[in-house]
Amino acid sequence: MSSNRSPILLTPGPLTTSDRTRNAMLRDWGSWDGDFNKITARIRERVLDIVHGKGTHECVPMQGSGTFSVEAAIGTLVPRDGHVLVPSNGAYCQRLARICRVLGRKVTTIDYTEDRQVQPADVERALAADPGITHVAVVHCETGAGVLNPLHEIALVAARHGRGLIIDAMSSFGAIEIDARKTPFDAVIAASGKCLEGVPGMGFVVARRSTLEKCEGNCHSLAMDLYDQWVYMEKTTQWRFTPPTHVVAALDEAITQYIEEGGLAARGGRYARNCDTLIEGLAALGLRSFLEPSIQAPIIITFHAPDDANYDFKTFYQEVKKRGYILYPGKLTQVETFRVGCMGHFGEAGIPGAVAAIGETLKAMGIRHVGAPMPA
Repeated sequence: MSSNRSPILLTPGPLTTSDRTRNAMLRDWGSWDGDFNKITARIRERVLDIVHGKGTHECVPMQGSGTFSVEAAIGTLVPRDGHVLVPSNGAYCQRLARICRVLGRKVTTIDYTEDRQVQPADVERALAADPGITHVAVVHCETGAGVLNPLHEIALVAARHGRGLIIDAMSSFGAIEIDARKTPFDAVIAASGKCLEGVPGMGFVVARRSTLEKCEGNCHSLAMDLYDQWVYMEKTTQWRFTPPTHVVAALDEAITQYIEEGGLAARGGRYARNCDTLIEGLAALGLRSFLEPSIQAPIIITFHAPDDANYDFKTFYQEVKKRGYILYPGKLTQVETFRVGCMGHFGEAGIPGAVAAIGETLKAMGIRHVGAPMPA
């Protein structure tokens, strides 16, 4: 890797972005200027297009990381006396539940191990057993391990019981289908620096308009109040407080490229090819992926760490970085793992290059016993 080239980010976000996206941040914008407001309006419209939500839903952008928007959605859409059911199979599900607790919303969890999907039948039983539950909050792609949860089926269960559904789609929005015409939901939450391949710094909530209209006064926070943000934008076309103007401009350009590429089918297809190439390439080196293929999302892959005394993640990370790639530590507590992302603007050669870098690193570290022990 040349000294002036940034390493490729194989993480769940931030991602490697295109030159066009980075160049979009070179202009300064006035936050109340009409031209900037047109950018915000265009993003809101295009985000609704991605989930086929025009006419039924509203896109409300928010400053901050994706977690800010998750907190805004819970705090605004769930009444203060609401009760949230969180099916939990990883770290980001646990964060959802923690947000509920911090905000004083009653929460019940259904707990799974990190290698299992959420089961719609379990959600069905929980809702039938407790009529006091008002909302289900689910993570679509749980990137703690990389599990893709059966969102559509969960949504149908929640709708059948008349409960609201809030979806954390941080790592799936724009690459894995969520269609408001088929899948009922109160809110889908995502962010700029994930599958849309913008830069981090803003999130957005796609909320059902009829639900949002009833949320005045729910929120615990002025800055996090989705209802207030929406009403103000509708009246003025402006953000209530100073927006991350460069991030907004970058996301606008990133969505333009998303559309040029072919939208969701093309973006999701590219990530799926990356996923297959990665798993096959590392399997040839002896590295075993953590999840069963049937529940693996094409977003980020968890791999068992080499079963070798010479393996140390920090050294492994630095050696791979020297070869031009940045990986991510494992998020699991029971077994040692590392994660490799499939998202980002790095071309078709990016994943084969990462596989080669990992292979060279294993040799450089003197790692001979690569495969983790198979489970009993």
